[in-house]
Amino acid sequence: MAWSAENATKAYLRALKSGNKAMEPNMVEFVSALAAGSGARLMVEACSDAAGPTTLALIAAAHQTGGRVVCIVAGPDELHSSIEALGPEADRVELVVGDARTLLLGEYRGADFVMVDCELGDHERVFTAAQAGAREACGGLVVGYNAFCERSWPSGSGGGGGSGLRVDLLPIGGGLRVCRVPPGAKTSQWVVRVDEFTGEEHVFRITSPRRKRIEEA
Repeated sequence: MAWSAENATKAYLRALKSGNKAMEPNMVEFVSALAAGSGARLMVEACSDAAGPTTLALIAAAHQTGGRVVCIVAGPDELHSSIEALGPEADRVELVVGDARTLLLGEYRGADFVMVDCELGDHERVFTAAQAGAREACGGLVVGYNAFCERSWPSGSGGGGGSGLRVDLLPIGGGLRVCRVPPGAKTSQWVVRVDEFTGEEHVFRITSPRRKRIEEA
């Protein structure tokens, strides 16, 4: 994920213009600059309630990167509240009802920028699922917000979900836990081909990204 200072700056200014001060201003602007500067293409947010300022921050970033924004909420009530809260910007985000962990391990596996609300009851498992998805793709950033809430990780915990990845705690807004996930390691695969005329076997060793599959010709 190459850093773009220009995208970060433009997204930061766009977030400033949103005028939504429901959260400490630094939080929204920082998130927007972080997502845009990293060139994020698929941004997914797992909310404990309705979409809000953090979603607007991702929308501002998407203006710069040309990426998608997906917001996962728990149920229809949160969905309706999200539409009302976002107003005209609701058309710029894909609002999805479902289990965040399941979706991050399925349809949205490989998202390169994920935001997880630490007020979610299972936020640790959601955070870990986002890390796993990013690791198997091309790497990415996983950010936990409201990290200072009572249900967040214990004091002193890295919050890495046992992944071994470094997670930094930043005193911005209600607390941010930021984890940069490197691309998945390359692995070797053995491919066996049989000559249909001679019956002779040919064995090849092919190195490819973990996510890439070798298809038989």
